[in-house]
Amino acid sequence: MKEKLKLIECPRDAMQGMKAFIPTEEKISYLNTLLKVGFDTLDFGSFVSPSAIPQLADTALVLPKLNLDNTSTKLLAIIANVRGAREASMFGQISFLGFPFSVSETFQKRNTNSTIEESLVTVEHALNICEKSKKQLVVYLSMGFGNPYGEVWNSEIVMKWTEKLFGIGIKIISLADTVGVAKPTDISFLYSQLIPAFPTVEFGAHFHTRPNEWKEKIEAAYNNGCRRFDGAVKGYGGCPMATDKLTGNMPTENLVSFMVEKNIPVDIMETELPVTLMAADNLFSKYKKH
Repeated sequence: MKEKLKLIECPRDAMQGMKAFIPTEEKISYLNTLLKVGFDTLDFGSFVSPSAIPQLADTALVLPKLNLDNTSTKLLAIIANVRGAREASMFGQISFLGFPFSVSETFQKRNTNSTIEESLVTVEHALNICEKSKKQLVVYLSMGFGNPYGEVWNSEIVMKWTEKLFGIGIKIISLADTVGVAKPTDISFLYSQLIPAFPTVEFGAHFHTRPNEWKEKIEAAYNNGCRRFDGAVKGYGGCPMATDKLTGNMPTENLVSFMVEKNIPVDIMETELPVTLMAADNLFSKYKKH
């Protein structure tokens, strides 16, 4: 029997770049729609400074109004420093904290206002906080498939930082195609090397993609052992630093269609998916125009 895939839905990533503030009640309504689908995890909010991500400044207000009683979906919140980790850890509803750890020095400084080495120390502190609060830390290895800043990028660099993260106890690492440049050859090579080298680590894929390149990325990762995939309904969002306006998040519905085509089992309510597609269009079309 084929292994089930874990689907991680990322409305936080879809929302965070919107310039017009989405009212808290509308966020709650949209997230509750997503909770009915049965995704493994919902990357729902952020405990990053509101000055950095003003769109998600209301995460703590959203949380108590999420309908978690009739869903198996777990919640993940993004953090960027120890303060954020401490704040997020106080909420029992949250199962995972996510930290963006970049193999690009430039991007790490832009994203978390710290160097890579300083961020490694932050990861250690965050891991300690997670262990004390019975949560898990997910590390996103951003710029995992390329570097737009002219810095050296190669698979050896990705392997090196993966080994360091593994060494301090990280058990979930998601390779992030931050600006949508991942080539199938690089995807295949990295997963084929990393998964056998670190068999106790759960490796994920957080792809950003152009509309005509999504399938080759999923296929390359899946064929080389990846079983954890991030997506966002209708592909909304993506990295604001991507210069290509066609580059967005991996559309969740494309991930589902890939699974159906390949006869891969996944625990979601497929009948709820069309409802979320409509809800996403209604929400994001309203606020992306402002």
